[in-house]
Amino acid sequence: MSSRTGIWLQFCGAAILCGGFVAPIALGFWETLLPAFGILPAIGADGFSLKAWTALAALPGVWTSLRLTVFTGLLSTLLSLGLAVAFCASMHGRVGAWRAERVLSPQLAAPHAAMAIGIAFLIAPSGWLARLFSPWATTWGVPPAITTVHDPAGLSLVLGLVVKEVPFLLLVIIAALNQVSARQQLAAGRALGYGHGVIWIKIIFPQVYRQIRLPVYAVLAFALSVVDMAIILGPSNPPVLSVAAMRWFMAADVDLLLPAAAASILQIAVVVAGISGWWLGEKLVAAAGRAMIRRGGRGLESEPLIRFATVCVLALLAVGFAAILSLIMWSFTWRWSFPDAMPSSFTTSIWVRSASGWLRALANTAGLGFGSTLLSLLLAILWLEGEDRSGRRLLPGAPVILYLPLLLPQVGFLYGLQVTFLRAGIDGSLAAVLWGHTLFVFPYVMLALSDPWRALDRRYVRTAAALGASPLRTLFRLKLPLLLRPLLAAAAIGFAVSAAQYLPTLFLGAGRIATLTTEAVTLSSGGDRRIIGVYAALQALVPLLVYGIAFSLPGMIYAGRRELNGVTV
Repeated sequence: MSSRTGIWLQFCGAAILCGGFVAPIALGFWETLLPAFGILPAIGADGFSLKAWTALAALPGVWTSLRLTVFTGLLSTLLSLGLAVAFCASMHGRVGAWRAERVLSPQLAAPHAAMAIGIAFLIAPSGWLARLFSPWATTWGVPPAITTVHDPAGLSLVLGLVVKEVPFLLLVIIAALNQVSARQQLAAGRALGYGHGVIWIKIIFPQVYRQIRLPVYAVLAFALSVVDMAIILGPSNPPVLSVAAMRWFMAADVDLLLPAAAASILQIAVVVAGISGWWLGEKLVAAAGRAMIRRGGRGLESEPLIRFATVCVLALLAVGFAAILSLIMWSFTWRWSFPDAMPSSFTTSIWVRSASGWLRALANTAGLGFGSTLLSLLLAILWLEGEDRSGRRLLPGAPVILYLPLLLPQVGFLYGLQVTFLRAGIDGSLAAVLWGHTLFVFPYVMLALSDPWRALDRRYVRTAAALGASPLRTLFRLKLPLLLRPLLAAAAIGFAVSAAQYLPTLFLGAGRIATLTTEAVTLSSGGDRRIIGVYAALQALVPLLVYGIAFSLPGMIYAGRRELNGVTV
C-alpha cells in the first residue's frame, strides 16, 4: 500500500512539475515569441514578419545594451566564483560551517534591490564612504562631480552583483563540501609539502564544482538578466538589455511591444549563449588544470594571491553589512549634511509619515512571502515523501527542470504569462502574483530541503514501521520533527526569495500589487533618501527577522536535545 501511495504521490509531483513549471514557462515563452515575429493581433500585427527585429536593431543604444549585459554578467560571475573559491581555499577548516552560515545569513536574506540601494548609499558621490573620508582625506567640501552610480561601464552594477552573489556561492560550496573528504586530502597534501590553497584548488575544488555547477549557471543567468539591481546601480542611458526590454514593454507606445518581445527573445539567447560559453570554458579550464597537475609544483607562490582574494571577500562582506546599516541610518535621519560622517539629528517621523504606504506594501510582502513559502513547502514534502514511499526518484532530469525558472530570464516569459492571465481574466490579481512567486520560490525550497530529507537515517522509519506506525503517522510524528531545522531554513530561504521578486510582481500584478521591493525600486530612481531608506530597510530586515526565527526556533523547541537544537556543526 505504501509503495502504491508513493507512486500516486510521485504522479502528483510529476503533474505539479509539468503543469506548474514546464507548461507555464513554455506558454509564456510562446506568447512572447509570437510578437517577436510580428504576430500580435491586439495591435493589428497579424502576419509573420521580421519587423520586430529590424525595429529592435534600429532602436538607439540597443547594441550598447547588449554589450553591457554580456560584460557585467560574465565579469560579475567570474569574480564571484573566483573570490568564493579562493576564500574557501584559504579558510577551509578554520571557520565552521555553522558559524559561516550565521555570518552569511544577513546578506543572503537581504533582497537584491535592498542591497543595491544600500550600496548606492555607500558609493554615491555624496554617499557614506565619501563622507567618512571628507574633507580630511579628499578635501571635498561638496559632493564631487564623478559618476560612481549608474556609471556607463556598469562597474557599480558588477560590484553590487559580486557583493550579493559571493555569500550565496560560499554557502553552496560549504554545503557541497559535506560530500567530499576534504580534511583527509588536505592533510595528505600538506604532508607532501603543498600549499593549503593549492591543494584545495587542484584537488578539492574539481570535486566540489561538479555539485555546484547548476547554482553557478543560475548565478550567471541572473547576472545576465538582472533587472532590479540594474535599475538601481546599472547604466541608465542606455541600460542593460533586460531593463531596456522591460521599459519598452511598459511604454505607452504600443509600437514598442514588438521590439520589446524581440529583445526578450534576444535576452534568452544571450543567457543560453552565456551558459554554453561557460560550459566550453569549463572544458578548457579542466584541460589546462590537468596539464598543470601533471607538471607538478608545490604552488606555494600562489598563496599570497589566495590570501589577497580572501581579504577582498572580507571587504565585500563588510560592504554588504555597511550597505544594510546605511539603509537603517537613512531611514531614521532628519538631517545629514555633507561632508558630515554621521547624521546631525535623528527622527522617527519619516516612518510615521510614510506608514500608510509601507504598511500596505509590508502586508502584501508578508502575505505573498508566507503564502508562496507554505505552498512550496507542501509541494516539496509531497514530492520527497513520494520518493520515500516509492523508493525511487521522480525524474532523472528533475533538478534541471526545477532550475528552469532560475536559468531562464524572467523578462523572456513573464510578459507572455501576463498576456495569458489577461485573457483568463486573472491579470493583476493577488492569486496570480502568488502563483508567480511560488514559481520562483519552490526551486529554492526544494533544493534546500531535498538533501537533508534524503540524508535522514532510514532506520528511524523502519523502526517506526516495526512498531506499527502508519506512513502518515511516521511523517508527522517522526520525519517532520527530526527535519524541523532544515524545514525552517528552507522556509526562511523561500520567504527571502519571495520578498525579492520584482518582475513577477510587476508583470503578473499589472502594477496594482505594491510590495516593499516594487516600491523601493520605484523610489530609488529619485526622491528623498530617507523615504527610500524606510522601504529598503524594511525590505532587508523583514527577511532577516524570518531567518533569525528559523535559526533560533529549533534551539528553543529542542533545548534539551543537542543533535536537534541547531547548535552542532
